[in-house]
Amino acid sequence: MKYLKTGNPGSPIASLVYSLLLLAGLCSFAQAQPPNAAPQPRPADARAEIRSYHFEDTGEELPYALYVSSKVKPQEQSPLIIALHGLGGSHTSLVRDRAIDLAEEHGYILVGPMGYNSRGWYGIPDVPDLRGDAETDPANRDELSEKDVMNVLAMVREEFNIDDKRIYLMGHSMGGAGTLYLGVKHADIWAAIAAIAPAAFWVDPQSLVTVPDMPVFIVHGTEDTVVQVDVSHRFVNVLQANEMDYEFQEIPDGDHGSVIPDGMPGIYDFFGKHKREQR
Repeated sequence: MKYLKTGNPGSPIASLVYSLLLLAGLCSFAQAQPPNAAPQPRPADARAEIRSYHFEDTGEELPYALYVSSKVKPQEQSPLIIALHGLGGSHTSLVRDRAIDLAEEHGYILVGPMGYNSRGWYGIPDVPDLRGDAETDPANRDELSEKDVMNVLAMVREEFNIDDKRIYLMGHSMGGAGTLYLGVKHADIWAAIAAIAPAAFWVDPQSLVTVPDMPVFIVHGTEDTVVQVDVSHRFVNVLQANEMDYEFQEIPDGDHGSVIPDGMPGIYDFFGKHKREQR
């Protein structure tokens, strides 16, 4: 593990290098997501509760996954984590395994929204059609994806005694990009955000500067061939240059998938250090 400290993110050389890396990353990401490939999500963790609600915008029933730690007590306020899945994933993708273990240990409520469908991109504008679904998806798919996340958040806040100063957002790959996007757009909600190998090709790193008091955790594997670690470096450069509250965990030999469980302890540790009242 190491924490990256880099130079001037705005230099012409850095911009040229990033442009080349971005092009390479887009090619790699597109190749890793074949058109019309059916998502192959893993079976849900048996500890997660699978729910659904009526999504009025389209008349569909949309699922979400929920885990409530045994330490959560109705009379006490509890912390909440919203977890955004990657491209081709589902609401259960991050509500499992080590994330549930740590939620149980530290008394969290952990929720995974669908984000409308497996390729919603959580409201990020101008994302190209990587999976060949442009003709079948609603034209406002991105808007619906963001709205689903916010609907689920609202439902959970209404049902449980949530500590409004300890609401966190995390996501992997597409969900990592969504975390960086929604983290900025709805900065008044989150105590901190965590992006795991973010496929943030269409998110401007400079957007983070608009919320200088937002604590940001980024984790990426050095051997990630789907989303190269240099994508995260670009965001870390901005965080460092603006002296923001951030941590960057670069995992040696970590790939696009292994970084999820390996990064969870650092994410929960980072979340545990931050409340909104401290910003």
